[in-house]
Amino acid sequence: MSATTNDIVAAEIAVEQAHVDRVYAELAKAAERVELVHAEGMSRGRTDRQGTGDPRDEELAGLFERDVLVHAASKRRASLEHQHEGLVFGRLDLDHGTGDGAGPDGDREVRYVGRLGVRDDDYEPLVVDWRAPAAAPFYRATPVDPMGVVRRRVLRCRGERVVGIEDDLMVTEAPDDVVVVGDGALMAALTRSRGARMRDIVATIQRHQDEAIRAPARGVTEITGGPGTGKTVVALHRAAYLLYSDRRRFEGGGVLVVGPSAAYTAYIERVLPSLGEESVSLRSLGDVVAGMTAARLDPPRTAAVKGSLRVRRLLGGLVREPVPDAPTQLRVFVAGHAVRLTPDHLRRVRARVLRSHQRNTSYDAAVEALAEAAWEQVDSGERAEFVDRFTDSSDVEAFAREWWRPVDPREVLLWLADEDLARRLGAGPEEARLLAASYRRALEEGTWTVADVALVDDLLARLGPVVDLPSEERGFYEIEELEDASQYGVAALRTGTEREALRQPATDDDGRPVVVAVEPTSTERISRDPLTRLLAGRLGSPEEYAHVLVDEAQDLSPMQWRMLGRRGRWASWTVVGDLAQSSWDDLEEAARAREEAFGSSVRRSFHMDINYRNAREIFDHAARVVREHVPDADIPRAVRETGHDPVELPAPREELVARARAALEDLLGQVDGQVAVVTPEVWRAPLAALEDVADRVVVIDPLSTKGLEYDATLVVDPDGIVAGSAGGVRALYVVLTRASHRMTVLRPED
Repeated sequence: MSATTNDIVAAEIAVEQAHVDRVYAELAKAAERVELVHAEGMSRGRTDRQGTGDPRDEELAGLFERDVLVHAASKRRASLEHQHEGLVFGRLDLDHGTGDGAGPDGDREVRYVGRLGVRDDDYEPLVVDWRAPAAAPFYRATPVDPMGVVRRRVLRCRGERVVGIEDDLMVTEAPDDVVVVGDGALMAALTRSRGARMRDIVATIQRHQDEAIRAPARGVTEITGGPGTGKTVVALHRAAYLLYSDRRRFEGGGVLVVGPSAAYTAYIERVLPSLGEESVSLRSLGDVVAGMTAARLDPPRTAAVKGSLRVRRLLGGLVREPVPDAPTQLRVFVAGHAVRLTPDHLRRVRARVLRSHQRNTSYDAAVEALAEAAWEQVDSGERAEFVDRFTDSSDVEAFAREWWRPVDPREVLLWLADEDLARRLGAGPEEARLLAASYRRALEEGTWTVADVALVDDLLARLGPVVDLPSEERGFYEIEELEDASQYGVAALRTGTEREALRQPATDDDGRPVVVAVEPTSTERISRDPLTRLLAGRLGSPEEYAHVLVDEAQDLSPMQWRMLGRRGRWASWTVVGDLAQSSWDDLEEAARAREEAFGSSVRRSFHMDINYRNAREIFDHAARVVREHVPDADIPRAVRETGHDPVELPAPREELVARARAALEDLLGQVDGQVAVVTPEVWRAPLAALEDVADRVVVIDPLSTKGLEYDATLVVDPDGIVAGSAGGVRALYVVLTRASHRMTVLRPED
């Protein structure tokens, strides 16, 4: 982007800022009017009468008017407050004349779209509510059917400030007086630069995109294509189109948009027109399970173990395991009988209950099963009386509350830090070692990996949500003495979620078990405790959606497909991907899990085969690399040229950081946009300081570049990227296709 282009964008943002300022000024006036209506309402229904007696008719009418006015004012006030953030998010430039954008100015109309309608003092619309029919072209217009739209503009706002704009051009050529920014500008430049031939190519792109955007809502719509073909933009516009076309269904049921990383979801927020927080849930794979978040990535071999369906056998065994710190036998005296349930008895009871119940919702069933096991041991007297006495016993209750306490799925997953347990549950020696090392690291650092989220979701489906057990009944004397709890062997009290998952119970000097962990008293203290961070928040049942959009779908492991399948049981799907960019090796297993998630829904597919984002010189380099290892890769046709080939530079390992800095400074002088330094983990720490060179520099790992693009990239150690990334050379292919204009590759040498 040249300096002149920067000036043009700044000028366009200034134009939009002026309109947004005017809208917020009117919003302030509206708020004042609401307060006046509220005050007027409160004044109605007042009376000077003293004493009692039935109210007069006019007083009743005043009370009614008061309630109506106050209710209306309160509702409007709440709407104004709730919709204040990011109020204006779209602009339409319409042509009511020829339809090609070339009509006289008198046939042009500018229409702004936002979260609610705003009018000026003359009752002229400043913003059209996105739900109004007048806003329909914002969501439904495409280059094939522009609906009178010349340019559609998305405004990105932070508070009341416009921070960015992105345009879609709906006509073949932009009128001279219409400035186009972003991908729309790229399309316009392509059309102008190559005449009729390029115009045909652009029309082809637009036609394919339009067909995918307007495909029927039901079933599964798959959008495939190589890098730079616009798959993501098409999918997101499809989501917006579906939301507007069938608002009742999709706004009510919700739309889930899933991307590979937090960096990616932040990037695409500017592409998807704002539809209100309650309509679209934008999640990375590490954030799909509500109440849990993860960004750290496992090493490739560990990720392969966690992502394969084979891990489900271990998870199934985990839910049948006893809690590590639970009592191992029950000794109790009930109705004149001594009862002793050994570990074998308890194992059989546990297995019997879990055959037909989820663990976290079966406390009562577990107590009843204990009673049956005790009765089988006693087998004398009245059975019903014995069972009643057994279940009412305070000793039995105390035992059951520890033996069958609800367990957090995250706590259960951490049990795999015990390598011997993993082996006993069926993991091979290498798998057990990798899992144990992963969860020991989690307990040390207090962070989950992205792959862990799907495993927690699987355990949540097996265990059920964590529920609170019924409060223990205490007598009056017990409550009075609770202040001196130490006489009962209790050193300090704590909540269930703060329980140490893998620690044996502590004891006092006499060997009696006590609860010793003290509840944290400050945010700082909580943040220092890794286990507390791992178990922070509360997991709920999976949310289900009316539509699920999955981008970079080729990267999902089978376990992640199962996780999304639970949220899309009755949903329609839009799925975007390219197998040549896959970071998951076993594509057949992933395909089976994906088909299971989709069920019997009808399938349709759209293929994008023109790369209009990467310069041809850059993409040809990337294509040569991937073809050597993936001969059947889906290689699109790049149509844009810059005249600058990628630069490959050798660098002695001891000089790599200095050489990288020099190469970065050179790239910064060639482009005005963002520059990414893409590096494997081994060079991440030494190169982190390069982000200080300029505000527009980002140092990023290979997998986090999925779906992103930069004006220029500095690719460090391509062989290290292949060796250290899941997917190997496919991951390098992704990295080599992130640059739009310039790319430098730095190869370490010994």
